[in-house]
Amino acid sequence: MTRDELSRAYRHYIDCLNRRDWDHLGDFVGTDVAYNGATIGLAGYRAMLEGDVRAIPDLHFEIERLTADPPWVASRLQFDCTPVGTLFGLAVNGRRVRFAENIFYEFADGRIRTVWSIIDKDAIARQI
Repeated sequence: MTRDELSRAYRHYIDCLNRRDWDHLGDFVGTDVAYNGATIGLAGYRAMLEGDVRAIPDLHFEIERLTADPPWVASRLQFDCTPVGTLFGLAVNGRRVRFAENIFYEFADGRIRTVWSIIDKDAIARQI
């Protein structure tokens, strides 16, 4: 995939997440996807995302930065949301928080194969 194709595919993937279109997640994520070094597969990845939405009903993925260098995509995502209970081990309990995620993806055969995610948990802790 070219840089433009990767960027376009990634934006479509983020749109899929924001629509909660879990049935089409496999259009963007490979069946043997690995997350932070562990192979969790498509079903595990979907379960993780669904759990995130249960914990954060107003979750919206906002792309702040996006760089593509085939087969890699690097993105900084911004979140402005209201988790309902505990988030990343922090008792947020309905308070609005803002934080960022720096995330790296490796694509293979047009779909995400590897994900490395770093969430700014300190930003959340400072707000609660």
